[in-house]
Amino acid sequence: MRYSDIDGQKTAFIFELDNVLYPEKDYLFQVYYLFANMLEYTELWDAKAMVNLMTSTYQESGNEAVFNALQEKFNVDEKYRLNFNEMLLTAKPPLKLLLYQNMLNLMQDIVVDRKKIFIVTNGNPQQQLNKIKHIEWNGLEPYLVCYFADEIRAKPEPDAIDQLIKDQNINRRDIVMIGDSDIDRNCAEAAGIDYVKSKDFL
Repeated sequence: MRYSDIDGQKTAFIFELDNVLYPEKDYLFQVYYLFANMLEYTELWDAKAMVNLMTSTYQESGNEAVFNALQEKFNVDEKYRLNFNEMLLTAKPPLKLLLYQNMLNLMQDIVVDRKKIFIVTNGNPQQQLNKIKHIEWNGLEPYLVCYFADEIRAKPEPDAIDQLIKDQNINRRDIVMIGDSDIDRNCAEAAGIDYVKSKDFL
């Protein structure tokens, strides 16, 4: 699917952030690297082995299971959980986070066509803002307007979309939402706007 396949009457495009515009693991794996190296420095544990465990745990069970896996394997003290959680919120990744190429192309086409781009993202607002700051936007920054749904009401509730529509004075029929989950699809349905799966572009 390409930009030209979307109804030309649409004037506003709403995106989720994680795993829609970029792969979230690119952020998390860099946090794991930083955390493991901090533990290697303070506790003299093997950072490489810890990173391997953290990434494999993420792929099998998700980020929520990562610290517990470290505790079980390396007997990591509970006091470091605070450090880990803080890094997830505020880490400065060594490498820029790169957009999916097809999503970059899509957003550039939207901008060239003088239409609007919004990011409406679930998750901790501090963490989501930190990710946004470390994405390589290729000059798209001035064209992005971001809403942190958790500051209003997390998706699938439509409150953040309703707020966006009110703030921006946009008609619902002119909006298309692009996401990757049932949460996004249900949110779009509840808000009365069209929905397209991000995978259709990737």
